[in-house]
Amino acid sequence: MRTTDLPNISSPKSLMRRFEIATLVVIMISAGALWAFVALAAEMIEGDLHAFDETVLLALRTPGDPSNPIGSTQVETMMRDITALGGVTLLSLITLAVITALILKRQRATAGFLAVAMLGGQVLSHVTKLGFSRPRPDLVPHGVEVATASFPSGHSMMATVTYLTLAVILTRSEKSIRLRAFYLGVAVILSLLVGTSRVYLGVHWPSDVLAGWSLGAFWALGIWLVARWLQHRGRIEPSK
Repeated sequence: MRTTDLPNISSPKSLMRRFEIATLVVIMISAGALWAFVALAAEMIEGDLHAFDETVLLALRTPGDPSNPIGSTQVETMMRDITALGGVTLLSLITLAVITALILKRQRATAGFLAVAMLGGQVLSHVTKLGFSRPRPDLVPHGVEVATASFPSGHSMMATVTYLTLAVILTRSEKSIRLRAFYLGVAVILSLLVGTSRVYLGVHWPSDVLAGWSLGAFWALGIWLVARWLQHRGRIEPSK
């Protein structure tokens, strides 16, 4: 077959088809994440998650001594360090740094969109916490200080929102599939580690973390969809 007979994989129709498939996949995953959050919330309200939560929480404690997490003191210190990766202060500093970088690159519309998206995620986290008002676990001592309600886990949710959204911003200007996968993989791993640390430290029930991951993924993927729509309409800067 001659080279001229080969299909043009970069033709406008091919690119549009890939765009539509990617959008459909993200919509389906986002809908699944929202469904998972709603299902977890319903089960939590009915009290059906109590046995599951207690089993997992106690599995991370020394048998016969719920006050002592499994692992050495170094593991506990590591978990406290990891949980800080989902704290408001650190996530705000990271977001502010990225927004500043976007402004310096003269992508002011994208910077503004990112700021609104992150602020919206924080508002959603606080509203859902107030709405459910689930008490923190009292089965084991808390490894760090906490002041808000338990469901959903704000650290898990905002880590997912922030790291996934920032990964998407990085992949917009990256042509290498390997690097795109790397950025997204790091975002997912960081989110999983933050959520796991919250359960290990005894400040969240496992279902709180699952709900935080689900709601965070829904918000982050929704941000991705809105960003693509705005970019298509010329409201934010296109990827380079």
